[in-house]
Amino acid sequence: MFSLIETAYAMPPGGGGGDGGNMLGGFIPIILVFAIFFFLVIRPQQKRAKEHKNLVSSIKKGDEVYTDSGILGTIQKVGEGDVTLEIAPKVSIRIQRGRIADRVKEGRGKDTGEVEDQSAKDDEGDSKPGESKPNA
Repeated sequence: MFSLIETAYAMPPGGGGGDGGNMLGGFIPIILVFAIFFFLVIRPQQKRAKEHKNLVSSIKKGDEVYTDSGILGTIQKVGEGDVTLEIAPKVSIRIQRGRIADRVKEGRGKDTGEVEDQSAKDDEGDSKPGESKPNA
């Protein structure tokens, strides 16, 4: 009737007692997956959360910060749970402290487009009084 199964082997009587090491072998892959998950996902997230908590607790008036929505502003007032950011001259907003994403690094003026126009300087320095250069 069942020509595909030639012989069915049964477990010998009392075979469950001496096979405890094999049970641990079944858990090793699960333990390894959890360890990899911990070191690749959980631990870096905890580290970032700790750094963000230190950042939020160390902000003070005058710091330039980015919010998590991308708004750049200068801290005008630090409250218990919120801060007041000046995002333009005479334009201030209140946000929660936890919404601050990062502090602006020093020397920001050089890399954000606030650079002087060098072409205007070059044109001024090369021409003699009374001469005008054609525009390129």
